[in-house]
Amino acid sequence: MEIKVAVTKEKGALSIEKAQLSGPKATEVLVKIIASGVCHTDAAGIHGFIPWVKYPMVFGHEGVGIVEEVGSAVDSLKVGDRVGLTFPSCGVCSYCLNGAPYACTQVNDLFFSGAYKDGTYRISQKGTNLGSFFGQGAFANYVVADARYAVKIEGVTDEKIKYLCSLGCGAQTGAGAVLNRCKPTPASTLVVFGAGGVGMAAVMAAKIAGCIKIIAVDIVPERLELAKEFGATDTINAKEVSDVVAKIKEITDGGAHYSIEVSGVPDLSLQAIQCLRRLGTAVVSSVTGPAEISLAIEPMIMNPGITFTGLVEGGSNPQVFIPQLVEYYKAGQFPIDRLVEFYQFEDIGKAFEDSHTGKAIKPILIFD
Repeated sequence: MEIKVAVTKEKGALSIEKAQLSGPKATEVLVKIIASGVCHTDAAGIHGFIPWVKYPMVFGHEGVGIVEEVGSAVDSLKVGDRVGLTFPSCGVCSYCLNGAPYACTQVNDLFFSGAYKDGTYRISQKGTNLGSFFGQGAFANYVVADARYAVKIEGVTDEKIKYLCSLGCGAQTGAGAVLNRCKPTPASTLVVFGAGGVGMAAVMAAKIAGCIKIIAVDIVPERLELAKEFGATDTINAKEVSDVVAKIKEITDGGAHYSIEVSGVPDLSLQAIQCLRRLGTAVVSSVTGPAEISLAIEPMIMNPGITFTGLVEGGSNPQVFIPQLVEYYKAGQFPIDRLVEFYQFEDIGKAFEDSHTGKAIKPILIFD
């Protein structure tokens, strides 16, 4: 079938064009896209910061939509179901089988190569294959995705489901870093470096967990004020505070139990470690550039017993975790709809621009 896609054929380029989409195979579904989130990971891929990405590529990995066709082996979904698309995984490696698809052994290929798990493609243009980012390529009005990473969303109207795109990646990443990896007790203190969409989700999750101190660190005053509304007990403007680490230790009476780094600024990974108390945990969940901190962090980790860890997609099993987040949303505890700015698909360039400048926390593309 003919579809409309935003395709990147060379680094930094983005063009809306027509393409051909093949039908779903046995384990796959055809989804009509209602809306698709714009994520910093898409920008990183478009601009060549992810080494495994191959062009031409249709980016987009936070699609929500309506199932229009199911493959012969799909029994978890039916035509008419509303779904959120999330990250791919093979389903057969030991990590997937043990409920940790975020650690799938094929993660780099499935996320970034553009090919599906059988090595083939679903989108083409004049005989040339176009890759589908994260096995979706959700910057398109129709996509084919494996049913394994199409999560049914129930009890939410089509109008409201447009707000939930980030459950597939960004919100899942921030909330999961807190609820799945840190698992803080109510007496815990937690710091979030970066108050964008992922960081705000982490703040909301820390409030759900009942953390006694939730500190948001950013350089945009408006975002810090919004973080307070979502549950931050304290905020730090890193442009105005000369020693952020010292300020955190002051607020937390010696150091935080947990820190989440989602800013994408490499040097903040070091601050995320330095601000912790003994036996604390720092979680890095952002796409950053290289940071030369290995010699600096070694004694700081060994002596106080600190854990420094990376985490993909919030350590989530999305078929379990995303429905939980939907319930939090419906209960008013996870108000990610307040982060959203809508853009027509044709205005995708503006959406990326506003995301980069910070004008929009979570841009979402709407498909008519």
